[in-house]
Amino acid sequence: MASRTLLAAVVALMLLAGCGGAEQETGGPNVTVARVVDGDTLVLTDGRRVRLVQTDAPEVDEGECYAGRATAALERLVPKGSRVVLEGDPALDDVDRFGRLLRYVLRGETNANLELVRRGAAAPWFFDGDRGRYADELLDAAEQARGRGRGLWGACPRTLLDPTRSLETGG
Repeated sequence: MASRTLLAAVVALMLLAGCGGAEQETGGPNVTVARVVDGDTLVLTDGRRVRLVQTDAPEVDEGECYAGRATAALERLVPKGSRVVLEGDPALDDVDRFGRLLRYVLRGETNANLELVRRGAAAPWFFDGDRGRYADELLDAAEQARGRGRGLWGACPRTLLDPTRSLETGG
């Protein structure tokens, strides 16, 4: 009986400390990348798909300008087999209409969402106008990348910076 009471107390403390349900919902502190799908989507080794929240990269299957290079940029940031942390944002949706987790992807000290925008491999996208915790940083990074002609901003001159719309770089 005492061991059950102790176990119940340990479980309660873990839940209060944030080591319980929320951790499983976000994928836990260390999930492993199985593969990168494109410049803003990856698959975990457990089969779950993750869409990098508040970012949009050119679409590979639509032949958009810079799509292959955006995918390669994400592969460099979070290569197959790398351990990452998934960070949800309470101000934003948890999953998208395709069932993908919407998360910031952190590898070490690097926020992959923000780094892709800094490199000009993606742009901020505030779906339905919702702004998450990194919205200002994402917008600043995009403006700096565009001003310096980095990545898609130099390679795809018709691209507009409009975080209220999905990215369109053209063919």
